[in-house]
Amino acid sequence: MRSAEFDRERVLRAAMNAFMENGYNKTSMQDLKRATGLHPGSIYCAFENKKGLLLAALEQYNQDRTAELKSIFTQQHSAQCGLNAYLNSIVAECISDDPTQACLSQKAINEIAQQDDEAQQVLSNQCRLWQRFMCDVFVEIAQEGGLKGERKPEQRAQSLIVGIYGLRTYSQAQKDPHVIASIAKQLLIDVCR
Repeated sequence: MRSAEFDRERVLRAAMNAFMENGYNKTSMQDLKRATGLHPGSIYCAFENKKGLLLAALEQYNQDRTAELKSIFTQQHSAQCGLNAYLNSIVAECISDDPTQACLSQKAINEIAQQDDEAQQVLSNQCRLWQRFMCDVFVEIAQEGGLKGERKPEQRAQSLIVGIYGLRTYSQAQKDPHVIASIAKQLLIDVCR
């Protein structure tokens, strides 16, 4: 049997959007066929099953988000400005009505991580990489003189990540952009003191 030829990144990004819009459980093979342009047989051949496609989409999502995160920080003149810009991008995602602006990792954590060890492992690895990146950011902010208090960079990164997950969850019920922006601003103040 010959393998199907397709643009893997395009297919994974299309699958990401389908999973973000519908969630894993509510995304059917027909939804994935429409989104990716691949027939179910090609999806099974390339990814084994729907879960395999989700895991590959999560890996692509992490690569895309990491590149985006690094881009946000490199465009700023200081690490603290980068963190502020990053939180502003999170606010924009939270208040967007576009379901493809949702966080695929958070959706997967809420929906399947507890039932699937492989998904849990992928998501845990992504979270560790994110935390490591944020630890480095807080080390830079400390070198810039932008931190108060004695908390370690690891503790600040953990608090930031928990705050972002909380902000994303809260924004599902609270759609006022001013409230979401205010919470993000307070989060920035809290992790830097």
